[in-house]
Amino acid sequence: MNNTTTAWVDEIWRRGLRPDVRLSVSEWADRYRTLAGKTASEPGPWRTDRTPYLREVMNAMSAGSPYQRVVLMAGAQLGKTEAALNLVGSVIHHTPGPLMIVLPTVETAKRWSRQRLDPLVDARPLRGLVKDPRSRDSGNTVLSKEFPGGLAVVTGANSAVGLRSMPARFLVMDEVDGFPADADNEGDPVDLAVQRTVTFGARRKIILVSTPTVAGLSRIEAAYLESDQRKFWVPCPACGVFQVLKWSQVQWPEGNPQGAAYVCEHCGTIHDNAAKAWMLPRGEWRAEAEGDGTTAGFWISSLYSPPGWLSWGEIATDFVKARSNPIRLKTWTNTKLAETWQERGEAPEWERLFERRESYPIGRVPRGGLVLTAGVDVQKDRLEVEVVAWGRGLESWSVVYEVLMGPSTGPEVWRDLDRLLGATFETEAGGALSVSRLAVDTGYETQTVYSWARRHGARLVMPVKGSDTVAVPVGAASPVDVTSGGHSLRRGLRVWPVGVGLLKRQLYGWLRLVRDGDAPPPAGYCHFPEYDAEFFKMLTAEELVKRTNRAGYPKLEWQKMRARNEALDCRVYATAAALALGLDRWPETRWAEVEEAQRDLMLSPPLPPAQRSPAAAVMATPPAREAGTPGPARAVSPATVRSRWMSGG
Repeated sequence: MNNTTTAWVDEIWRRGLRPDVRLSVSEWADRYRTLAGKTASEPGPWRTDRTPYLREVMNAMSAGSPYQRVVLMAGAQLGKTEAALNLVGSVIHHTPGPLMIVLPTVETAKRWSRQRLDPLVDARPLRGLVKDPRSRDSGNTVLSKEFPGGLAVVTGANSAVGLRSMPARFLVMDEVDGFPADADNEGDPVDLAVQRTVTFGARRKIILVSTPTVAGLSRIEAAYLESDQRKFWVPCPACGVFQVLKWSQVQWPEGNPQGAAYVCEHCGTIHDNAAKAWMLPRGEWRAEAEGDGTTAGFWISSLYSPPGWLSWGEIATDFVKARSNPIRLKTWTNTKLAETWQERGEAPEWERLFERRESYPIGRVPRGGLVLTAGVDVQKDRLEVEVVAWGRGLESWSVVYEVLMGPSTGPEVWRDLDRLLGATFETEAGGALSVSRLAVDTGYETQTVYSWARRHGARLVMPVKGSDTVAVPVGAASPVDVTSGGHSLRRGLRVWPVGVGLLKRQLYGWLRLVRDGDAPPPAGYCHFPEYDAEFFKMLTAEELVKRTNRAGYPKLEWQKMRARNEALDCRVYATAAALALGLDRWPETRWAEVEEAQRDLMLSPPLPPAQRSPAAAVMATPPAREAGTPGPARAVSPATVRSRWMSGG
């Protein structure tokens, strides 16, 4: 043996001579844990007093506690992952045994191991217990750490092989609401992981940690409801009455959410964020249910985040930014309030949308619309397109909805789309706009779509692939092969994944918005010209329903209520194009620049007829109906008999 190995064996032998001292996880952390500077906002010795609400949580995780399962449903910026790391450290150092740590995917598991676990085992007192990964047969890899008396395995919930890797006395599952419904078609990953603990009986420790997601589908919520359901009560500095911090009691001056304060629900005293320094150390956990005696459940929101971490003002500011966007509001509700989101997947009433139509001309951009995007749905015998104008706060105006008739395998219909993409649309203020980005579906006639999109370039046309499993509205574009005549083309293409389920929920939230009299419309409000009833039926043709998958677990999926849903798909793709342009992140200065550019156009001479929007010519043509035309009556464009414009009905 070399000197390093000899020293390591000697240290382990000396530790074996020392009598065991039974420490809870919080006591171990206060005595031994050091936070590394590269991973912690407050590096240095761990102090449970900084997050006093975690003391009871960590004590319930301890080997000496009577609980077999600990559930922590918590918001952001509370230290929940650090509490789980303290358990990991105490197991490696103090109560060795087989330990399994499960993250949503293998990739996140690798990242978690490098960013969170490695700094823990590299610091004292764990340094040396897990050998240097550079030494021969160290037993220290990214996903496996050997230590005297035990083994820590890190894996992803999407890997059934990883979940079957070994028995585990200690099982830590972080962000369980991000776990897939099925692990390699072998069943629920939580159930698979828990099965690895059964041989340890009452000595096992199962830790579930997560922010919640959707009501009825949230694993962490279901586990919490099976527990004794503890909440953290804190006293009011003024009247001393204990209460659970509630979002309804957070108030701020008009237009200044950063100045938010907490109003005691008993005495009405207003407390600023600094009051938490007095309230938190005096708080206590109170159970609201009996439970089964083996599960301790804890719920806590980000309103309890310690001073210096996340203030009430920051939470309120985030709320103001998110409240008009259902997707962002859902994330805010989950991560800040630690509450599940109640999905409203039922379709808005198409009749109400039809009744609130506005009288602006089809094909003209109303005042307030500053950027145009388009969405294209590809069918066997036609293309359907919507051009949408966007303004501040993602307020939108449908400019025109067109059906381009012709086989999608032939060139004619794509030439019609070329014409529409190159058209200019007059604005109410006298300027002109063209489409800044067009999103086209690649689910049908894929290679034809690829070839057409490639001719126009990635800055103008974004091919999209819709999926209900994409976790973001618009993902990062990835390269694909484009073929022609069976041969790959030299210059490739990038396709954008689109979370159509997320965008449909966002759109339905916008469609439910109501104007308050003559007040400006809320952010996200959707305006429509006098389209006929069929357009609004298509726009609201789907609803979100709960189904049970093959493994018996619930899932939400979108279901058609009507045969025609092209208007919904077109609007989703047009929205994806707007988000890809970053319109949801534009500051006021950027909107002002675009508005100023429009003013400059107003000073230019009027457009000659040949360059005007084709919609202007169509608007002067009386509606007509032809046999075989899908959907409602549409006006015939003089530019081509294959084109059908959506007209008022």
